Amino acid sequence: MSGGSVSDVHWVLHVDLDEFLAAVEVLRNPDLAGKPVVVGGRGDPTERGVVSTASYAARAFGVRSGMPLRVAARKIPDAVFLPVDADVYNAVSQQVMDTLRGLGVTVEVLGWDEAFLGVETDDPDEFAALVRRSVLDATRLHCSVGIGDNRLRAKIATGFGKPQGQFTLTRDNWFAVMGDLGAGALWGIGSKTAKKLDALGIRTVRELAAASVDDMASRFGPKTGPWLVGLGRGAGSAEVSDEPWVARSHSREMTFQHNLTDWAEVAEHVRQLSERVAEDIRAERRPGVRVEVKIRYAPFITHTTSRALPDPTLDPSVISAAAVSLLERFDQERQVRLVGVRVEMADGR
Repeated sequence: MSGGSVSDVHWVLHVDLDEFLAAVEVLRNPDLAGKPVVVGGRGDPTERGVVSTASYAARAFGVRSGMPLRVAARKIPDAVFLPVDADVYNAVSQQVMDTLRGLGVTVEVLGWDEAFLGVETDDPDEFAALVRRSVLDATRLHCSVGIGDNRLRAKIATGFGKPQGQFTLTRDNWFAVMGDLGAGALWGIGSKTAKKLDALGIRTVRELAAASVDDMASRFGPKTGPWLVGLGRGAGSAEVSDEPWVARSHSREMTFQHNLTDWAEVAEHVRQLSERVAEDIRAERRPGVRVEVKIRYAPFITHTTSRALPDPTLDPSVISAAAVSLLERFDQERQVRLVGVRVEMADGR
């Protein structure tokens, strides 16, 4: 199926493991099967933290990734809450990706639970079924597969195939499937952008595709405007690369179980986080060029600010001093529930 015959066509497949973290936990403890399982933080819903993954049984009650654990607990008081076990998930993810590479195709890893495949075949449906069987046989985990003629369509197609299925989305059925859906259904358009489009009377994918490129460029910028119209038309790259992903930055953050009111204490946490991030970039031997600080005020309002470093550096004292100096830009009369530090690195190795 991937032998490269003259009849073969290039396809992009998007593989997404179903309820990955929760499914791994069910493999570890089969008694959890069918129960509402929520994985996040330290597994304590009385603490501050967010949902990393919820099982489908939990999603039926409205629990979603990124939701505060306390909110999830109010929706399902008797749910099983479990802590994130990154080492186990990394190991299982590696097994999945190795299985995909064993199919003789280009595999571009996107994260723990998803990847793009570049496949040369004249029967993408059969190959997608092979992918699902292979992953299930190797790991006992189910996945869904989106089939597309580019990355955008493959990624969106996966959502129509979930759970434990597959779906094809190409230029031939793009508007039949997507045309009447809201613009927010497109990969890359968040709620804020969808609201801006709605204010312009652009509510559906079809309306976005028909928008004037020049008008959109004037409203959203010379790059973003045309890109948005392209999304509406389903345009995107079909390239899949197995080049190792190289991080552009490293970050660390901390959520406090009780709001901080003493900004000297906030500064100390920023300093400690900065030193940890400095260790991360030193491990890659790529100096930092810009530092960013994130503050989440109580109850849940987040602000960020950043500045370029005077010179590329690996010196933790320089990085931490720059980060702490950014606190002058924040409202120090407010209580703080989270701080974060991010450092952008110089290009290359």
